[in-house]
Parts: sequence; structure tokens; C-alpha cells
Amino acid sequence: MSQYRAPLADMRFALFDVLDVEKQFAALGYDEVTPDIVDAVLDEAARFTETVLAPLNAVGDDIGCKFDSATGDVVAPPGFKQAFDQFVDGGWTGLTNDPAYGGQGMPEVLGAALTEMVDAANLAWGNFPMLSHGAVEALNRYGEDWQKEAFLRPLVEGRWTGTMCLTEPHAGTDLGLLKTRAEANADGSYSITGTKIFITCGEHDLVPNIIHLVLARLPDAPPGPKGISLFVVPKFKVGKDGAAGERNAARCGSIEHKMGIHGSVTCVMNFDGAQGYLVGEANKGLQAMFVMMNSARMGVGLQGLGLSERAYQNAVRYARERLQTRSLAGAKFPEKAADPIIVHPDVRRMLLSMKSLVEGGRLLALHAYSQLDAAHHAQDADARAKADTLASFLTPITKACQTEWSIENTYNAIQCFGGHGYIHEHGMEQLARDARITTLYEGTTGIQSLDLIGRKTASTQGAGLKLFLAMIDDFAKQHEGDVALAEFIAPLKAKAAEWAQLTTGILQRAAKNPEELGAASTDYLFYSGYVVLAYWWARSVAAANGSSRNAAFKQAKLDTARFYFARMLPRTLAHKAAIESGAEPLMAMPAELFGD
Repeated sequence: MSQYRAPLADMRFALFDVLDVEKQFAALGYDEVTPDIVDAVLDEAARFTETVLAPLNAVGDDIGCKFDSATGDVVAPPGFKQAFDQFVDGGWTGLTNDPAYGGQGMPEVLGAALTEMVDAANLAWGNFPMLSHGAVEALNRYGEDWQKEAFLRPLVEGRWTGTMCLTEPHAGTDLGLLKTRAEANADGSYSITGTKIFITCGEHDLVPNIIHLVLARLPDAPPGPKGISLFVVPKFKVGKDGAAGERNAARCGSIEHKMGIHGSVTCVMNFDGAQGYLVGEANKGLQAMFVMMNSARMGVGLQGLGLSERAYQNAVRYARERLQTRSLAGAKFPEKAADPIIVHPDVRRMLLSMKSLVEGGRLLALHAYSQLDAAHHAQDADARAKADTLASFLTPITKACQTEWSIENTYNAIQCFGGHGYIHEHGMEQLARDARITTLYEGTTGIQSLDLIGRKTASTQGAGLKLFLAMIDDFAKQHEGDVALAEFIAPLKAKAAEWAQLTTGILQRAAKNPEELGAASTDYLFYSGYVVLAYWWARSVAAANGSSRNAAFKQAKLDTARFYFARMLPRTLAHKAAIESGAEPLMAMPAELFGD
């Protein structure tokens, strides 16, 4: 069975030494969020995830969720409800939410650290509270006052959970094709009719009521995406006074049998004239949907990070224990029958690849969440706008790169275990199976890449990119002449300049041929992700040098940064070559020549 220990030392280093959240919290008005409070939150989150959630990870995978086709009810795996009750009792569901509705008002970046721990300990369980966060954000921004009291408060307090009901059998990414309809009732409510698929935690027994946020069309809605509205549809009807009533006509029709995340239920939801209420303006549901979607995409990025962390921990442990052959340079542990496999260069290649992506990825994710805090709480309007732009730019990078890296990291963990990695009891193959979905739900990697190159770069004239390049430039100027950082500053500046030139080239070619955006998109996304991590590794070395961390911690950061720049950053060369090859190699062959 795989094990998990919350990486508190590295989390504290990322938050306090690199991101300097103490200074940011003070600037954003989080006066009560002191270092002692942050430490207490991290310690308690670690205790809960290590002792309550982690032991249930294999249970959820082995037993899964049970569906009663006669009633439409779903029973979560053993122990899941009890764990959720403890989660609620600890106040975790409202950690970052508005105190006006029962939340604690903590910064999003601190909530991100909690979420990473939850997902590393038990990804399937973590899906049950995850989508409530997006529902809370959408209702908080677009809901009427009575909706906030009736629906938002119990979601924040953890008495109910929420879902996003977007996808339909014939309409996946193209939401303009959806057919679910909404018809007005005399009492101001609406009757919602249609079928939604792939609804994470659409039905379960952890809470008495589930709040579905459903995209649907009004009778007079214009065609396409501009005719979509958002409705809140509870499992049990809810009056404007917040009182729950009779069972609504919203039921689970079946559950999916999946490759991984067996402990998380994925539902087909049937709405047969279910009572719902319009959220926000008619025909403007996509605005609210993107609030939910962006929240979910950032959350899924943390899922990839959490799985990578757990995979790395177990691979290191095994590599230190497993004795196989001798080092090529001669016995390193002559008193043992063989050397542990951690002495072998190729095992170290896998471990350092994982370590560099995990620790660099943690900074990518936490920095993106810190920008969400600044976007909502910065005192200056211009600062809020810049933070929002940067967070928006980093969202597809965070989601896609972290999840794709989780595929690589769980693969490498299995390789470190050798044949034992393929055996169920060691838990490595579960991590690999669970990781696979993260690149798919809440928008595939291809969708994230199109979002980055299209909406977040081409449509904004590179606004987010320019902000990140300015961060690199400021860092380089700050450490100009610093001998200890010279080996990182020069290649980082070169990559920043190349990133800007590469972007300009794509946009210029796309002005003549729109296919160039799609042809470059995935390679551009990964190129961007590797350069972003190069920045954070350079920052990590600088922060470690100036910190009070012990010598071993500092040396580990320096050695990992050197590995990253030598072995991981050169991956950008292949991505650059692919981008510059253009659309022609992809689009030249007629569709019929692909074969039968």
C-alpha cells in the first residue's frame, strides 16, 4: 500500500521563503492570517489527510461507489461519509469562503495547500468537496441575495455539496450544442428537462442535499453559446426561505465504471421537469460557467500535483530500500548484499525528474492561487486587474502541465518499483490510473492549450505573458552580478527572450493561417510550462540562499535546480522545433488517407 506524508517543509519554504505570503497577506488586508495561523492550518491539515483520508485511498479504489438502479441512490465507499463529517466539523469546507456565509475568509493560496494534501491523500474523496468550491464562487458572484442565503450558506458550511452540470451526450466541449431546456413557471421558478453526463459526485450519501448548477436553454434563447443560461437545481426542492422540501425531479440514471478514481462517483443525471432557479441574467450563463470552470481547472491542477507528490515519496522510499546489483562505480554499501537502487544513474534520473516537477510545480500552483487572492483583495484597481490577468494566463498552464506531469511522474514511480509497481498491493498502479482522468476532465489538455494560445494570448495581445516576462526581467535585474545565481540567470533570460519571439512568430503566422494557432498550441503550452518552472527554480535557489534553512535543504534545492536546467529545460528545444514546423505537416494529408 502506498504511503503519504504531507510535505510541510517544502510547503512552508514555498509559502514563506519564496512567495513571501506574510508580506502579501498584510498588503491584502489579511491581518489575522499570521505565520502562526498558517502553521496551525498546515499542521492540522496534515494530520487530517495523513490519518483520516490516506488510509481510505485503497478502500475507495477497491470497493468503489454502489448504485441502486431502482431508487437512483448512490452509496460512497466505507468511511467516506465519516471522513466528510470530520472535514465539515473541522471547518475545512469554508476555509477560504466569505465569513458572511459561514466561511473563515482565509486566503486562496492557503486553501490550495490544503487541497494538495487532500488530493495526495485521497484524490477520489477530494472530488466530493471540490466542485462545491466552484458552485460557491458562481453563486457568490451571480446569485440573488435569497439564493446566497438558501444555497450558498449550506454549501460553505458543508451541510450540502454542489456540482457542475454542463456536458451532454452529444455536446462535450462545444456547449453551444446543448439541448437541456428550461421553461418558466408561474412562481418564478423554472422546470429543467434534459440529460447531463460525466457529473462528478452528482449523487451520493455524504450529505442530505446536493445543489446542481445546470446549463440550459430558455424557449426564446438564441442559438449557440449566446443562448445558454445557468440554473440552480437542488436534489431536494428549496424554498426562498431556505427550507428544504420534497424530492426534486433530478435523479441519477446510472454511474460510470471508470479506469480510476473508483471512490468518486461519476453520474448520468436526468432532469425531468426539475424545479430550478435562474442564476444571473438569462442567456448569460457562460459567464457564470467560466467562474466555476476556472475554479475547477485550478483544482484539477492541484490533483495532478498531489498525485505526483505521493508517487515521488513512495518511489524515493522504495529506491532507498530495494537492493539490486552494485553501483557501476563500485560498491557504495559493501556491508549489504547489493546496493540500493537509488545509487544507479537512471533511477536518479527518474527521481530527480519527479522532484523537480513536483517542487517547481508546487510554486507554479501556489503562485497562481496567490494571484487570485490579489485579484480579489488588492487595494489598487490596477493591481487587481494585473493579478486577474496573470491568474487567467497561468490557469491553463497549471491545469494542463500539472496533470500531464502527473502521468509522467506516476509512470516513473512505477518504473522505480519495477515489477512491483505493476502489482496492485503497492498502490503505484492506482496512482497512475487516478492520474489519467486529470488530463481529461474540466477540459482536456488540448482544450487548455487552445485556451492559452487563443483566449489568453492571441485575444489579449499577450497581456499575461508580458506580465510573467516582466517578473523574469525584474528577478534577473535584482540578481545581476550574483555569482551564486549566474548559472541560472543567463539561460533563464535567454529562454524568456525566446518565449517572446516564439509567441510573436505564432501570432504572425496565424494572421495568415488560423490553423497555425491549433498546430502550435500543445507544444506552446508545454514550452511555457517548462520556462515558468525554470523561473521558479531560479527563485528557489535565491530564496534558499537567503533563508535560515539548514545546509542539507539548501543543497537539495541547488542540486535539483541544476538538474532541472540541465535535463528538463532542454525539452523546450523539441517543443520550439515542433512549433516552428508550422501547420503544414499536420494539415496536408487528406482525412481519407488516415485509413479505414
